[in-house]
Amino acid sequence: MRTRKANAAVKAGRLAKAQQFADAARDVLALADEAEDVADAFVTLAVHAGIAASDVICSARLGEYSRSEHHSDAIELLKKADETVVRHLRALLRIKTAAGYSHTPVSTDDRIRAQRAMDALLNAALSA
Repeated sequence: MRTRKANAAVKAGRLAKAQQFADAARDVLALADEAEDVADAFVTLAVHAGIAASDVICSARLGEYSRSEHHSDAIELLKKADETVVRHLRALLRIKTAAGYSHTPVSTDDRIRAQRAMDALLNAALSA
């Protein structure tokens, strides 16, 4: 598993990115006439917000964060940092491929699931 050491600057930078992605996701949703019209963009931004938030949690609690290309490594590291939120990262990563790389749009349920997961990870990062 590839990790990188984290300090206060890394934690602050990743938190800023998590908030930026989350804010952009909410803005995309708020500006749309229909949520379904922007569901894939929303979910993609939510995934990036969740990944950055997970890095904050790991940085704060373990002093390192995942730099692996494999999502399973990020999940395992987050599990060491906070078992209570790892399910939210798993949920986001399961939806990621459908939102960003598939020809079919994500479902309303997946969009709602992504929003809940993003919010939970961001809240955990803010309190880490």
